[in-house]
Amino acid sequence: MEHSTPAKWLAEAFGTFWLVFGGCGTAIFAANFMVNGKGSRVDGPLGATQLGVGFLGVALAFGLTVVTMAYAVGHISGGHFNPAVTLGAAVGGRIAWKELPGYWVSQVVGGLLAGTALYFLSKDRTDFDATGHEAANGYGAHSPGGYGLGAVLVAEIILTAFFIIVILGATDERAPKGMGPLAIGLALTLIHLISIPISNTSVNPARSTAVAFFNGDGAPGQLWAFWVFPLIGGALGGLIYTYFWGKDSNIFAKAVELAEERAH
Repeated sequence: MEHSTPAKWLAEAFGTFWLVFGGCGTAIFAANFMVNGKGSRVDGPLGATQLGVGFLGVALAFGLTVVTMAYAVGHISGGHFNPAVTLGAAVGGRIAWKELPGYWVSQVVGGLLAGTALYFLSKDRTDFDATGHEAANGYGAHSPGGYGLGAVLVAEIILTAFFIIVILGATDERAPKGMGPLAIGLALTLIHLISIPISNTSVNPARSTAVAFFNGDGAPGQLWAFWVFPLIGGALGGLIYTYFWGKDSNIFAKAVELAEERAH
């Protein structure tokens, strides 16, 4: 069944909202949570206990948002929730190019709504300063591990490209049915485990845009990188999968056919 265009846009907005709210929300509120012996929150003095989920928990949160929304609304819009994924899908022939602008706008709007909700939640804590603490992406002084622009460029392009390859492969009509969302969610979890220290992990321009302006602290000025690099990676992943393993352009199958023809 082909769903209407507004239904697809709404699905993308909801899915992106959930991705940002769940993933960035975990990073903001639960990654580093300290308590004292009585269970009340403290800033981490001697004797405090770390009950936060850390990098592993944040990585899992992003993966789980994609898994849950892909099953919930993926059948309506394709479950992109990410401009780089939509670009890769267009390059791979999964959606028409004319659909790309509507998907991108829906994803950015959904992400910004989630970023707004997270900001107001942050503000409600009396001693919390949102500046620099809204899970923004960054490089140099704004990278969690102090990585420069070159490292972020390489990581974001490679990881986004592989993410698209996993998505296109897991949702290929020749792939096992019903397992796509799990493979995609696990891939996003792995991507975060690799690159949270490098760039705080984008691979998704809508996710980066969602919190950059609420975070401030240099994030808006560096936002361009988290559009350019993931989009390059998305296009590259779409080209690689389509060229090497696409149903109608598998160069390995064509090489075998050519060899067989010559043998005869």
